[in-house]
Amino acid sequence: MNRFLVRSVLINARSYCSSSFSNGYTYRAVATVRPGLETVRQQSGNSFAGFEWRRMMSSAAPEKDMEEEKTEEKEKKEAVVSYWGISRPKITREDGTEWPWNCFMPWETYKSNVSIDLTKHHVPKSFADKFAYRTVKILRIPTDIFFQRRYGCRAMMLETVAAVPGMVGGMLLHLKSLRRFQHSGGWIKALLEEAENERMHLMTMVELVKPKWYERLLVLTVQGVFFNAFFVLYMLSPKLAHRIVGYLEEEAIHSYTEYLKDIDSGKIENVPAPAIAIDYWRLPKDATLKDVITVIRADEAHHRDVNHFASDIQFQGKELREAPAPLGYR
Repeated sequence: MNRFLVRSVLINARSYCSSSFSNGYTYRAVATVRPGLETVRQQSGNSFAGFEWRRMMSSAAPEKDMEEEKTEEKEKKEAVVSYWGISRPKITREDGTEWPWNCFMPWETYKSNVSIDLTKHHVPKSFADKFAYRTVKILRIPTDIFFQRRYGCRAMMLETVAAVPGMVGGMLLHLKSLRRFQHSGGWIKALLEEAENERMHLMTMVELVKPKWYERLLVLTVQGVFFNAFFVLYMLSPKLAHRIVGYLEEEAIHSYTEYLKDIDSGKIENVPAPAIAIDYWRLPKDATLKDVITVIRADEAHHRDVNHFASDIQFQGKELREAPAPLGYR
């Protein structure tokens, strides 16, 4: 009887294995007959008609088929892009090598004016000026306590905040322009350029300083609070908002100056500049961290001038659109 049972099992197994499967797999049955038990089992897997089957890779689906599937998927993606006519043209550097960045293009790069006066300071005269100045000084206290002289982490944190005012100001001016059917005098673009420039500072600092998990959590908290607070402030008093940003930029200049002092003294290693910084600021190939911090500090000085200028315009009772925006002033 055992002989007839085994024969029946093998015949059924052969007919089952010969059936086609759309998923590219076949199955093999292994029959064992235990004395007195006459049970057929498979070495692993699901049961089917009293048998267990082990799923095996078919020889008909080798690695070559997987590579073909990947190629087909890639072609499908390219077909979607070409269908809509949206594709990035080939962009190269001046030396003919391919442009590696998608976040900015060669025509958006520039050489920072490092000869700008770093010692300028707006002396607070009115109550609003004094309020803005004291507010910034108070905000500096917890920053000094938390970061102390860890200027890499400090710069990374501050840049996540510094990129907010330009975006908020540009957004609100954009909405105002739509409501009133008026031009902005170029200020929308100027403020958005400032926000983008500050964001590029952050992208550069992230290459130099890897943020820890609690620093990322702090960024989420500070950014959420600061964005909403600055949004409300700009709605109530744009001139006060710009004055506060001007004083924040003065503090940023001070922080980057201290950063450079620690590099010069050897407390911070003067490592090679990240590739993104070399391309964005058109730095020499052998540029170092000191060169990067120098151009970032110059950018902050330009932002200081722009925001104090914007505040002065409104303190004189005028609107921003009445004075040409300093586009490209960086």
